[in-house]
Amino acid sequence: MKRTFFSLALLLAAATLTAQTKMTAREAAVKIADRILASTTYEFKNTKTGETYKSVKKLPLDMDVKVACKYNNWHYTNGVTNIALMELGEKLGDKKYDKYVLKNMNFVFNEGNLDFFRKQYDEAFKQNGWNAVRKLSWHMIFRGKRLDDNGPMGASLIELQMKHPNDAFLGYINETAEHLNYGEPRLVDGTIARIWPHVNTIWADDAFMAISFLARMGKMTGDEKYFNDAVNQVLNYTRYLWCPEKRIYYHCYHTDNKEHGVAHWSRANGWVFMAQADLLSMMPKDHPMREAVIENFRQQASGVARYQGKNGLWHQLLDKEDSYEEITGTAMFVFGIARGVKEGWLHPDFIYVAEQGLKGMMKKISDNGDVTSICVGTGIMPSIAYYYNRPTQENDPMGEGPVLRALVEMIDAPKYTEIKAEQQYDKIVVKK
Repeated sequence: MKRTFFSLALLLAAATLTAQTKMTAREAAVKIADRILASTTYEFKNTKTGETYKSVKKLPLDMDVKVACKYNNWHYTNGVTNIALMELGEKLGDKKYDKYVLKNMNFVFNEGNLDFFRKQYDEAFKQNGWNAVRKLSWHMIFRGKRLDDNGPMGASLIELQMKHPNDAFLGYINETAEHLNYGEPRLVDGTIARIWPHVNTIWADDAFMAISFLARMGKMTGDEKYFNDAVNQVLNYTRYLWCPEKRIYYHCYHTDNKEHGVAHWSRANGWVFMAQADLLSMMPKDHPMREAVIENFRQQASGVARYQGKNGLWHQLLDKEDSYEEITGTAMFVFGIARGVKEGWLHPDFIYVAEQGLKGMMKKISDNGDVTSICVGTGIMPSIAYYYNRPTQENDPMGEGPVLRALVEMIDAPKYTEIKAEQQYDKIVVKK
């Protein structure tokens, strides 16, 4: 009896896997996006009493009140997801995804809720400083000390501002531009570098955290300085982080002891790749440094293609096949390769890599649009074991945004084709 049950369980598991792999990119994108829309509550919750509120506009100050839904939180991962949803809406001609992002941002900026959390933030900071504010909803809006606080969320606001002009949105966008131009820590050569875990550590992640905003700011304003800055970040990050032997990026570089970090982390490489694709999509065709960015992009595409696993997915650590298969880095590579082929930055053959990546991704997406194998947020640590042992999660914006962007690009991606030998035989003749 037990054996029969076990066999049935295996058959059901196999059937489920088969069903997942049969979804098209479009179907999977819609499933994920619609699940996100349906689960967004636009509510606040008192974590001590359990009470929920539709608005905190007239609520007395209470330090236990938080935003109830993760998709309403202010975090860079939701910035990527917002961008992805707007791209999906544009691809499908469906305005509901654009309206969803607009509703999210109005919920933050234009419905009177922000003042309550400003008071929370000020009180927490007065009592216990920076560590205390981290526990609060929307604290990143007020903190504004790092690109995680404002880069990708500001980038998604720019996309929205270009369609739905709003003074509150523009005010925040300009604040973010001020931070990037005059506040963000940089090396003498202008390279963006965090002042932890060592003083002036270059994080590959920050390529996207910065360039997602800079490229869109250049697009919105027409001011070339934003494109120039973005190009310099790409080329300088390559100078500091590129490993010529392995043809991939290190996660970080510590300028104080002039050492690279221990890991070729997949998502870090993905951030750099996605940043370049965004920049190339938005910078002027006649920009004097455009070809340099294209060459850099091609170099990375050629490198990461060599680390794709047998199932189409890339591993958590690109050069370590015994690390787990991870979907966010995979999605960023699929996104960048698909866009690169369509735009002519990459040779058409690369679409085969993206196709295999998509097949692998579909094994991590359920029929209900649930996304699995998402590595949690990951800092920099001086041990490879840290990266091996990072937990994974399901249905988190950390992965949903990149996955959606990849699926959107694959909706209309060309199919892989090759020159058949039989088509060429007549060209081979004996000449004496």
